[in-house]
Amino acid sequence: MRRYESYKDSGVEWLGEVPHCWDVKKVKNIFHLIVEPAAKNNQCELLSVYTDIGVKPRAELEERGNKASTTDGYWIVKKGDIVVNKLLAWMGAIGLSEYDGVTSPAYDILRPHQQINGKFFHYLFRTPLCLSEFKKNSRGIMDMRLRLYFEELGNIYIPFPSYQEQQKIAQFLDDKTAKIDQAVDLAEKQIALLKEHKQILIQNAVTRGLNPDVPLKDSGVEWIGQVPEHWEVKKLKNIAVIFNGATPSSNNQDYWDGNIVWITPKDINNIKIITSSERKITQKGYENCGSYLVSPGNIVITTRAPIGKVAITDVELCTNQGCKSLVLNEKINNVFLYYYLIVSTEYLNSLGSGTTFMELSGTALGIVKVPLPAIQEQQKIADYLDKQTAKIDQAIALKTAHIEKLREYKSVLINDVVTGKVQVLV
Repeated sequence: MRRYESYKDSGVEWLGEVPHCWDVKKVKNIFHLIVEPAAKNNQCELLSVYTDIGVKPRAELEERGNKASTTDGYWIVKKGDIVVNKLLAWMGAIGLSEYDGVTSPAYDILRPHQQINGKFFHYLFRTPLCLSEFKKNSRGIMDMRLRLYFEELGNIYIPFPSYQEQQKIAQFLDDKTAKIDQAVDLAEKQIALLKEHKQILIQNAVTRGLNPDVPLKDSGVEWIGQVPEHWEVKKLKNIAVIFNGATPSSNNQDYWDGNIVWITPKDINNIKIITSSERKITQKGYENCGSYLVSPGNIVITTRAPIGKVAITDVELCTNQGCKSLVLNEKINNVFLYYYLIVSTEYLNSLGSGTTFMELSGTALGIVKVPLPAIQEQQKIADYLDKQTAKIDQAIALKTAHIEKLREYKSVLINDVVTGKVQVLV
């Protein structure tokens, strides 16, 4: 790919220079606003526009929203129209419809009044640069109330290459983005497999140990099955003291912004070692809330919204009522128990109760059964899992970084091509 032979000033700040052979036009000189109500008792396909996937039939994505009881009076959409969600256009809820159907009157329908390639404008309108221009021209007092009306959208200047050039660009981007999306999909599947492998590796180690030939016995726990013959199976309350958390009064400022780490479920998010919290409380707040201060080396676990996120404490801390603290005795290795609990999420959730939200009580947590080898064997298993899971986590991190780079490349590529920064050669 290379630049065009010559460029000119577009006269538009957000566009800068455009290829000399391109025009720059207002949106309203390419599209006009269509207001065509659907007939009563119509059987038209109900369409919606989404920030991530563009215009799609609602029937394909029922979980994304409630189905309209009637589409009488909805706007008619024809294949080739641009559908604009006025409220979310600046976030990317705009796109080409490849379907005939109807859509909510909350949307605007733009229909070209000259020959264009709609896919070119689909790509253009969803670029970060163009979305920034949409936001600038939206009306409203705050971001979530911004609306882009056609009166303003129509006056935005956009690049307008020849029809043949639009076709060439659209075809190029269709091909390229399909390959990028395929690569992203493959990497996401590989990450899912790595996570599944990690889960199985941990579960096998904490329930069967590291010796594949060891004699086994029934654990008495359905989801665990058999455990090594020389292991014990103990209730959690017999190897740890369980403490509830609490929250100081939010009305008393003397209780907040202190130096005591105060953990909520939000703080325990895919981390093994916890060292800090989003909010901290004062000594006065701690003394007046009924929480319990836990020393480093113990465990905190979420017991509501959601149940079963786990971390090892690396500082002295207390928790709110959405978590519980496990103060361990000398018979349990904290890393071994951490690994056991993170593969027990489904089991822990089955012990929860509640109507408004599910919660795991201290009593229910206490009867959770833990397969327990001698402390020396626990240490070996913990060391083994630390080493093996670190390798898997590194592989996941590499795949995740690869996905981020692919998505960044896709965004830059689309932007550069639809604004004429580079030329598509076929």
